[in-house]
Amino acid sequence: MSNTTNAQVSDQNVSEVDPASVDAAGHDTQLIRGVGLTSATTLNMIDMIGVGPFITIPLIVAAMGGPQAMLGWIFGAVLVMCDGLVWAELGAAMPRSGGSYRYLKEIYNPAKLGRMISFLFIWQLTFSAPLSIASGCIGFSQYAAFIWPGLHTSYFSRNFQVQLPLIGTLNASVSLTAATLVAMGTVVIAVFLLYRKITIIGRLSRYLWVGVLVTVLWVIVAGISNFDKSRALDFPPNAFTPSLAFFQGLGLAMLVAVYDYWGYYNVCFFGGEVKDPGRVIPRAIIYSIIAVAAIYIVMNISILGVIPWQELNETAKPENEAVRSHIISTLMERLYGNWAGVLASLLIMWTAFASVFSLMLGYSRVPYAAAIDGNYFRPFARVHPKHRFPYVSLLVMGLVAGACCLLRLKDVITALVVIRITVQFLAQIIGVVVLRIRRPDMPRPFRMWLYPLPSVLAFLGFLYVLVMRPSSMQPIWLALALVAIGSVIYLLRSRRRGEWPFSAASAATSE
Repeated sequence: MSNTTNAQVSDQNVSEVDPASVDAAGHDTQLIRGVGLTSATTLNMIDMIGVGPFITIPLIVAAMGGPQAMLGWIFGAVLVMCDGLVWAELGAAMPRSGGSYRYLKEIYNPAKLGRMISFLFIWQLTFSAPLSIASGCIGFSQYAAFIWPGLHTSYFSRNFQVQLPLIGTLNASVSLTAATLVAMGTVVIAVFLLYRKITIIGRLSRYLWVGVLVTVLWVIVAGISNFDKSRALDFPPNAFTPSLAFFQGLGLAMLVAVYDYWGYYNVCFFGGEVKDPGRVIPRAIIYSIIAVAAIYIVMNISILGVIPWQELNETAKPENEAVRSHIISTLMERLYGNWAGVLASLLIMWTAFASVFSLMLGYSRVPYAAAIDGNYFRPFARVHPKHRFPYVSLLVMGLVAGACCLLRLKDVITALVVIRITVQFLAQIIGVVVLRIRRPDMPRPFRMWLYPLPSVLAFLGFLYVLVMRPSSMQPIWLALALVAIGSVIYLLRSRRRGEWPFSAASAATSE
């Protein structure tokens, strides 16, 4: 009831944010800079260590058919570190809320192409951000079903096949189960907790992180204590023989690893609320990548030292499906009994919720940033009159994420990664070089190490992930179709509003 009242008051008193709220340094003065290095790193890490690694381990093992799949985690860590340096330089140079929206617009000229590219970023975020949030909620509900099997009760399920030109057959599954309702309820709770002042959220993130840390440490300690070297290193014949199957498997394993590592850039999306951003943003990115990469590699090796990789492969017996769905709970149940499996499920549910919390915090700031610039719908620019956060953007993001919970986790990971890389990451990696050329005198509190090598490696690495996979072209065509549709919408909107490229005046101002 109180949230509704606050929204009504804000509708009456807060319209689009006044440009005067942005100071000479480009900082959002309406937002509170209350997030320090500890909170920023914590938010990044709970964003990265969500439910993903606890569910996707079987997918990575199946991709390469054995424990050599750990190469996916290792090369994935190198890839995201290279890309993290791109984010670090851009985030420190442009420390405002919005992340990639701000960067792409500034890099490619805000009066010309930059306006269109930044719009396309918001457009793809309309699909990818709620899917990211929903993936955590779906994982939460799957582990809840380990404790309460009744959540598997299905009310509705349907498979769709759509034939699209060039793309081929697009498959999608929609289902409504008791677990789906739990996933939607998780979204509601996250929105409720985020509906408050940013300084309170910073403290709350530390409490959420305790649950994440306990879960990860328990898995690692349990795995190492019962580690069987012969089981962990039980490589199949020709495991490392160079072949098309090996490199395609590595590409698929890296795609899943990238999905699990994502979140290292989360601090950039609420950069307008970070203390000393030139120092805090780069450190939060680098520290979180190093810490999470070490955790993932150790955790996964320790798990394979207890559970044979053959049980995780897609060719495993049907009765092993529960092992693939609840691998951590199964691990603890085998080692310590049923009580441990239940406790592990509860801790992973905590971890999944913490990730949802962090994701929703970061992504809800992006439409807000676009609306301030007049490049998105005006209501998204509204800020809560008391707690000073973009409440409309938060509510809409939660609503769409709740709808996405109707999809299955395994159906969204590939499309999510491909869309994000195609529309956002590649353009941003090229952009950091373009910005160096266009604006060499721009203040850069942090400069990419060994420039431009990390950006080159990140670009090539993401291309590898995109194309070096079985049946790789369908999601790529889907991503390109999304870009085409977004471009048409932008051009129609710009023509109606008299903006670039249909306004000679706007073009002249950029000369």
